[in-house]
Amino acid sequence: MSSKKAKLLFYVGSYAAESKPGIHLIELNAETEELRLLEGASTSGIQNPSFLVLNPEGTRLYAVSEQAQGAVVSYAVRPDGALERLSSVPTQGADPCHLSLTADGGLLAANYSSGHVNRFALDEHGAAGELTALVQHVGQGFRQDRQEAAHAHSAVPSAAGDYVYVSDLGLDQVVYYRVDNGKLSTEGEIKLPPGSGPRHFTFHPNGVHAYGINELNNTLTVYAYNPVQGHLQILQHVSTIPEGYGGENYPADVHLSPDGRYLYGSNRGHNSVVKFAVHPDTGMLEAPEWTGTWGKWPRNFAVLENYALVANQHSDNVVLFRRNPDTGSLEAAGRELEIKQPSCIEPVRS
Repeated sequence: MSSKKAKLLFYVGSYAAESKPGIHLIELNAETEELRLLEGASTSGIQNPSFLVLNPEGTRLYAVSEQAQGAVVSYAVRPDGALERLSSVPTQGADPCHLSLTADGGLLAANYSSGHVNRFALDEHGAAGELTALVQHVGQGFRQDRQEAAHAHSAVPSAAGDYVYVSDLGLDQVVYYRVDNGKLSTEGEIKLPPGSGPRHFTFHPNGVHAYGINELNNTLTVYAYNPVQGHLQILQHVSTIPEGYGGENYPADVHLSPDGRYLYGSNRGHNSVVKFAVHPDTGMLEAPEWTGTWGKWPRNFAVLENYALVANQHSDNVVLFRRNPDTGSLEAAGRELEIKQPSCIEPVRS
């Protein structure tokens, strides 16, 4: 049987004006399944903190400021969960939309509108400081309405930290870089079918498979991963939406269950989270199952052993789901919080 911690904490990022609270700390009581906003733990002073990442120790939080003159803001986390601002550094680009921490003490940022990737060193206070790498993507893709230019949508480091994988929605490519002393050098790229629009990317804990979600053609891609050479090989494409669905849909986020047995993706438009079983040997995806998100435009979500939380951007709510660890299935718990334009959920793991 799986065990449940009595209380779980999550930071929620959102689209908000600088003068309004944009980062919130919420608590889930696992015994009562009550969700609540913690008093005094909402943070303003940053425009559109649409993506967050917390360090493994839970002592530093990093947020993008998604705007034309993008920035990354670093915070110290107080014992009560409130945030103390440490620094704000410009990304020298437009609309940063994704952050990740690297094993060698760096912070990566993907800038959607300007199509480039930053790597910042962390200073002695754990704040993003010196810009050690800036890589510019150039080109265009198949769709003139969405792929008129490069659009770096996420930058994800390998577990060892020696490679970085950038999903570029505009180029239909996952470009991978070798990391050396804080610099990024191009190692190769994986080309996806025209009009795919790769968005988010995650590694399987087995170290030999990876998964990407594609915003423009409603698919998930399974990759074989070579951790030595860094190469990706496409193994499978599967649809994120049920056969016969003809409405608007743009997949957004992708996560594995903690044990790696199930993969989940969010569907904006179909307003669902799709669950796949992961074949233990091949990494292939099978047996899709869809769960409605009790809201509109599920941009981002978090998956824990017993629960999942979904941020529905257009219906202004964060919704709790029970997760069956054995089957991977999600079930609405009937609990939600009203938060304006929630866009990211970052669990506090301890």
